[in-house]
Parts: sequence; C-alpha cells; structure tokens
Amino acid sequence: MKRIFLFLATNLAIIVVLSISLRLLGVESILDEQGVDLNLNSLLIFAAVFGFGGSFISLAISKWMAKRTTGAKVIEQPANEIERWLVATVKGQAERAGIGMPEVAIFPSAAPNAFATGMNRNNALVAVSNGLLQNMNKDEVEAVLGHEIAHVANGDMVTLALIQGVVNTFVIFLSRVIGQVVDRVVFKNERGHGPAFWITTIVAEIVLGILASTIVMWFSRKREFRADEGGASLAGRQKMIAALERLKQGTAPADLPDQLAAFGIAGGLGTGIKKLFMSHPPLDERIEALRRSA
Repeated sequence: MKRIFLFLATNLAIIVVLSISLRLLGVESILDEQGVDLNLNSLLIFAAVFGFGGSFISLAISKWMAKRTTGAKVIEQPANEIERWLVATVKGQAERAGIGMPEVAIFPSAAPNAFATGMNRNNALVAVSNGLLQNMNKDEVEAVLGHEIAHVANGDMVTLALIQGVVNTFVIFLSRVIGQVVDRVVFKNERGHGPAFWITTIVAEIVLGILASTIVMWFSRKREFRADEGGASLAGRQKMIAALERLKQGTAPADLPDQLAAFGIAGGLGTGIKKLFMSHPPLDERIEALRRSA
C-alpha cells in the first residue's frame, strides 16, 4: 500500500511541476491560434517537457524513492563486521573507479539482488539485499558491489534517463500527430479536438510506447555487459563469473520497484520476443561474455 501511495503521489507531483513549467514557457495549447492545425513548435516543447521532465525528475528523486519503496536502510555507522566490510569494500572500489563514496544500504528481501541509483555519480546509492549477503560468499558479494559501482562510474543512470527522455518525447509528439490526422482526415472534425483525437492519441501512445521500450531495454542490456566487465575489473573476473553463476542457482530475483528494476544485478528470464523487453541479458550470455573477453 505504501508503494502505491508513493507512486501515485510522486507522479501527481511530477505532473503539477511539468504543467507549471509549460505555462512558464508560454505553451497554452498545442493547436494554432485558429484551433485547426497543430502548432508543431508548441507540441515539440510540450512533448520535450513531459518526456525529459518526467524522466529527470524521477532520476533526481531516485535515491529518496529507492529507500522508501525497498525499505533500504543506509549504513550510517556500521553495527557489525559484515556492515564494516561492506562499507570498506565499496569505499575501495569507488576510489579505484574515480567516483565519490556512495551511500551503502541493505534492504530486506530473502532473494539475492542489489541495485545502484542516483543522479550524481559522486553521490549515489548502492544497496544489497539480505538474501544476497546470506546466499553469497564475500568474493561473490564483492563482485556484485563492483558491478553496481561500475554502473555508477559509467553514468548509466543519467544515460538511461536521457535515452528514456528522447524516447518519451518522440512517443508523445508522434501520438498526437497521429491523433490529429485521424481526427481531421477520418472523422472530418474541423476545429478543436474531438473524441477521436483523444482515443487515437491514447492508443498510439500505448503502441508506440511498447515499441519504443525495446530501444530502452536494448541499451539496458548493453550496459549490463559493461557493468559486468567493470565488476570483473574491480573485484576479479573469476569472482564476477562466480557471482553470476550463484545467481543462476538461486530462486527468482528480489522484487524491485519498476524504476529500479533496470539497475538490479539480477534479471528475469525470457525467450523469443519477450527477450526484447528484458532489462538484463540472460545470465548464461553474461557469463559467456566474461569468459570470451578474458
């Protein structure tokens, strides 16, 4: 229930902020002054504000949301040996990767997983699940931490937000162009926007959004290979391979909120067309890639 409330409240706040931004930019309508044709300049501004704005606001509050939706507790003062080891390991890897010391957190979940998030590579968050600490040895956990540190060092969170923003902008822009054409050409509506425009726009946004998500997921899969290489560089190639092998032996990966799923260490399983919508490559492919590049 808490996750649903946070999700709805956050999205409502984003819509309000973006709507105010549009007013400040002078975009009152996406139609021209006669209310007949699309004002393409206004439409492009509208699409960019909502496309990039939503993506970057989500990124800006990602650490705050991650802590609340996963229940992650930041290690302010290590309370035991494992916490001291986690903080020391992350600190050493961050120094070697040339980034600032991230916050280190543990989130409650019996399944093994980890994630990194944050808008600034020098002020990120790296979190591991209880299940990861219980099911992996120190060498394997070290490799997982290296993988997440590599995500931060590579700027993957910001790059993914940029790609998502571009994709969102085109989806919003093209769906309204399609809606305008259907409304004017098929239903002969001459002024304003009739029901056909709104229905067509919604359908077009859904279809285009699904197709566009394959582009975002393709990039997400590519950066997983890069993060695996980064983890191998920071912790050792055999440790990284062993960590991925351990994930293969485990149960289903820990549930992460949608906005964090692409930043977890573990991914789901998929075959055929489903693979196009996976944020992570199959573990077998990741292991084979590490072995080939040795």
